[in-house]
Amino acid sequence: MGEVRNCPTCGDLFNYTGMRDVCPKCYAKEEELYEVVYKFLRKRENRAANVDRIVEVTGVPSSLLYKWVRKNRLQRALFPNLGYPCDSCGKITTDGKLCEECQKDLKQNLREFEAAQEFREQIAERDASYHAKK
Repeated sequence: MGEVRNCPTCGDLFNYTGMRDVCPKCYAKEEELYEVVYKFLRKRENRAANVDRIVEVTGVPSSLLYKWVRKNRLQRALFPNLGYPCDSCGKITTDGKLCEECQKDLKQNLREFEAAQEFREQIAERDASYHAKK
């Protein structure tokens, strides 16, 4: 059973079942725009177009293009210059939610946190054994 939500595009109520994030009316409009974009990209000379070029030629909002790339409707293997913004810094990425740089930063921060946590545990152990010997 779905839940009733407001469409983020038009504001109408619709039954959200987890399949589509917009109402049926907006979904139909998105599908029409997808056909326009796909027709543009099918031409050999347009396959290397980036998001800015596609927006310029088709008039389709970049947010929809990013959505389609994220959902693999516009596949990177077929259209190599397409990507979507990193959730952290906004830099264009092609895999996951974070770009490589933000992934590295996050991993480094986790390593530092774990090292600090380990250091605090060692100090707590030392203090506990010191007080136990007294």
